[in-house]
Amino acid sequence: MSNCTVERCTVETSDGVKLSTKLFIPREEEEIKKGSPVVVLVHPYSVLGGCQGLLRGIAAGLADRGYKALTFDMRGVGRSTGRASLTGFAEIKDVIAVCKWVSENQSADRILLVGSSAGAPIAGSAVDQIDQVVGYVGLGYPFGMLASILFGRHHKAVLQSSKPKLFVMGTQDGFTSVKKLKNKLSSAAGRVETHLIEGAGHFQMEGPAYDAQMELSWFAMCFRCKIKLMSQQIREKESR
Repeated sequence: MSNCTVERCTVETSDGVKLSTKLFIPREEEEIKKGSPVVVLVHPYSVLGGCQGLLRGIAAGLADRGYKALTFDMRGVGRSTGRASLTGFAEIKDVIAVCKWVSENQSADRILLVGSSAGAPIAGSAVDQIDQVVGYVGLGYPFGMLASILFGRHHKAVLQSSKPKLFVMGTQDGFTSVKKLKNKLSSAAGRVETHLIEGAGHFQMEGPAYDAQMELSWFAMCFRCKIKLMSQQIREKESR
């Protein structure tokens, strides 16, 4: 059972939608790992029942390990106002608003953006629209042909971003084959890595049985973001 503290708040988007959010915080202030990015988690497809509750296990696990994590219901879900869109483009405003709130209210100048399933392309489209985002993790990104009918226009933004990216996928994902994933990522900019979970299907990864593996993926990307920041700081000192 998690020992973290959960704070609820409402975040308003640029177009007036009010989002229900939950911030998962280590119970003791001294447990918070200094200098680490806050993780913002974007839930699966709203139209098919996606909600922030699906990411609670990951968020609580991260908080138990000393990291702040935030989940939220996108527009039209749960207590959030507005209406969900089919293609996820309206929801990009939700991601931007939540990240802005984190930056302003949690003194966070570094955010790691994590999207699950349809939340992955939505989060990916917001990556370069938020200066504080230092890295991206896509859990079960739906690159497949059928899913691309809805989310194909999101692909370009994340693939062209120079920020570090990690794509986590089950080898039995019904929406994207391993071959399709590798083909898509072959032309991606910046540092790109993949983590394949043997035998896992798309919806299995959304279940609690895989929360621990999702957390480990986050830690791996968090570490890489720290290394990148340290390298940048060294270069800046050398150039002075």
